[in-house]
Amino acid sequence: MSVEHRDDRFEDRLGAALRNAGGAFDADRAALVAGGESRGRRLRMRRRTAVVSGAAAIALVGVVGALVAPWGGDGTGQRNVGSGGTTVGPGDATGTATPPPVSGAQLLGTLKELLPEGALSEESARGTDSELGPHAYAVFDDGKGAAALSVGLDRLEPGSVPTREVTECPDPAFVQYDDCARSTLTGGAVLRILKGYEHSDSPVGTKLWTADLVTPDGEHVSLREWNAAAERGKPVSRPEPPLSSSQLKAFVTAPAWLRAVNAIPAAGATGTPSVSSTPSTPSASSRPSGVDSATILTTLTGLLPKGLSVVGKSAEDTDETEYGYVVVDDGEGKSFVQINVQPNMSDVEGELFGEGSGAVTLPDGIKVAVRQGVGDDKGLGLVMRTADAIWPDGLRVAVSAFNSASQITGPTRENPALTLDQLKAIATDSKWQGLQPPPPN
Repeated sequence: MSVEHRDDRFEDRLGAALRNAGGAFDADRAALVAGGESRGRRLRMRRRTAVVSGAAAIALVGVVGALVAPWGGDGTGQRNVGSGGTTVGPGDATGTATPPPVSGAQLLGTLKELLPEGALSEESARGTDSELGPHAYAVFDDGKGAAALSVGLDRLEPGSVPTREVTECPDPAFVQYDDCARSTLTGGAVLRILKGYEHSDSPVGTKLWTADLVTPDGEHVSLREWNAAAERGKPVSRPEPPLSSSQLKAFVTAPAWLRAVNAIPAAGATGTPSVSSTPSTPSASSRPSGVDSATILTTLTGLLPKGLSVVGKSAEDTDETEYGYVVVDDGEGKSFVQINVQPNMSDVEGELFGEGSGAVTLPDGIKVAVRQGVGDDKGLGLVMRTADAIWPDGLRVAVSAFNSASQITGPTRENPALTLDQLKAIATDSKWQGLQPPPPN
């Protein structure tokens, strides 16, 4: 894709959702999408990762942003910025109650000031009074090759999934990258620098390096840089993106950006989304629900056939729910096994287990479908076996096995380590019934 600063991530999110639903079974994927339309939920055949696609990251769309440097305060909501110790209150960068907007030209000026010597082209920016939120973009050339740079500003809910996704290193079972460093700065802000690729499931082609800073209040600044003149559609122009790790850190923590935070208008002033100086506490409806991943992993491990050794697994110290994976080895090669455990899925039963799905109904009323097919859309040669079951009360358990150690690497064996019958036995085991959370009030 040429550099067209798209401000609508729906296309990217839809594409990701379709890919995440599992590329092996087109009919099942269509059913999953239909189910998602009615419920807003989907079967996660791949766990959510912390990498945002380049097109989506360029825009950081539709969310009026707030960007702040990571300095601590004095308990009054004020922050000390700069070597002079200047104190600025929340929402007051200049000592006035309503600071003037920061224009796109000013954001570009800040971008230029923070970059090393070099030439800029294809400059574009939006100011803090834009309905789409502040953003700056340019192609930078320091004499070693052109490189696209994108700065996005937004505010994230503390503790939310999006916040974790931009502050935690992604699971290497789903994302290939060269390096990831996460650090907590003075004042509690988290900085993550990720050196990966535009196509996060393939360590070839255009490199994408990102620096994400999120403060304890959820203020977020994101810098993306490529080793090409565009994230897509342009050839690689240099071995690596131009800014080093230390330069990326200096860029996103620059106190000059603080003016942009305070200049974003309040809700209703320009029709922009609400940006509160005091982020709200996550509501009960936004908190994770369902069976936690640690419990799912323990149960799955206990149901694995004899002769399989667990040599890897998904993280257990997160609040991820409804999903987990293990990597097993029977002496003939590693095999990736993932599982989704989703309660209250009765309203999509007809779409997922109806006519044409191949599902059979067991004596206890459980409907189960088993399938085998291509396990990737990259031509890696992966084989994927799946057993998908739904209980009469709506509990859904889907378990899949691959002939590889992950979903983004090549085969490690001819077939997955588990047969379809073994996967079916796991998906229909009564132990899953005992893990369901109580129904909502």
